[in-house]
Amino acid sequence: MSVQCSFGQPKPSSAIVSSETMQSVFDEVKTPFKYGIVLPQPDSGRMVDSPTIFRKENNWYMTYIIFDGKGYETWLAKSDDLLNWTTLGKLMSFAETGWDATQKAGYVALVETDWGGSYEAEKYKGHYWLSYLGGSEKGYEAGRLGVGIATTNDLAKPIETKRLSQPVLSAVDADARWYDNKTIYKSLIVRDKAQITGYPFVMYYNAKGVKPDAKGNGFETIAMAVSTNMTNWKRHGQQPLITRQTGICGDAQITKIGDLYVMFYFGAFWKSDAFERFACSYDLVNWTDWQGDDLVSPSEPFDKTYAHKPWVIKWNGVVYHFYNAVGTKGRVIALATSKDLGKSRFSD
Repeated sequence: MSVQCSFGQPKPSSAIVSSETMQSVFDEVKTPFKYGIVLPQPDSGRMVDSPTIFRKENNWYMTYIIFDGKGYETWLAKSDDLLNWTTLGKLMSFAETGWDATQKAGYVALVETDWGGSYEAEKYKGHYWLSYLGGSEKGYEAGRLGVGIATTNDLAKPIETKRLSQPVLSAVDADARWYDNKTIYKSLIVRDKAQITGYPFVMYYNAKGVKPDAKGNGFETIAMAVSTNMTNWKRHGQQPLITRQTGICGDAQITKIGDLYVMFYFGAFWKSDAFERFACSYDLVNWTDWQGDDLVSPSEPFDKTYAHKPWVIKWNGVVYHFYNAVGTKGRVIALATSKDLGKSRFSD
């Protein structure tokens, strides 16, 4: 018996998503209009990065990270229209000691994945959860980074999170794979409601590794881990999910359109610059990579260097594609949309 996917085509028995369905996804999620910068750098010494968007009590919230030359801290902003954002304060700050003393780049976990859904973050065991890129060395993505886990009772307030004392995923783990044996970067945790992976919680993460017989520093891929309780994680599979065998594939975000999962991610350096892509899956494990045009790529002065690190939602019939832009305004958060909503006041 065939299962109908959201675009009216029978779901195939194989894991491959048809080119017709991939094209339908592209047409649904594309955002040809660049609204511009929605979150500028707070000053010349601090750069903004990696948006995560969620909704709580009729307001929108964005967690993002700030790099000040020393390391990462995690901040929180609020909006009532997805266009105008007010900074509220910090969720994770620098510390004097600890494995994550100077790197705490956080990403909200368990945000609802349904396309056009509520986009609320789910509580588990009475708390909201975040995963984060952690490390103790100073500098941009410096040292051997790992994935940390943090919790908070209220994601809408700038209150310091509580963090586990050690990383839950690291390049020096006994079960480290060739593709993550150097360092691990950004992570995303989603709820697998149907447990089609066999686990209730799935983490997608990008990591750099080197094969035993390879030369050079390796390349960055998107891989997967699973958990039954949010605190104990194990790698899933022996190969990365998304890779070009060179450059970077990273910063996955998952949405679900009908019975089809869509992974937004960015690519870099396997062609020029950095740009936004997507892949599709029926089972969260086997992914068909889009071969067509980029979703977002450098085209404006404010994103002329990089347009990458996506968070994409659909709300009231409009697709909003938030991304990290690097250009004439420094490193900022920018927005592209499916409808022309004008231009941001920060983009001149």
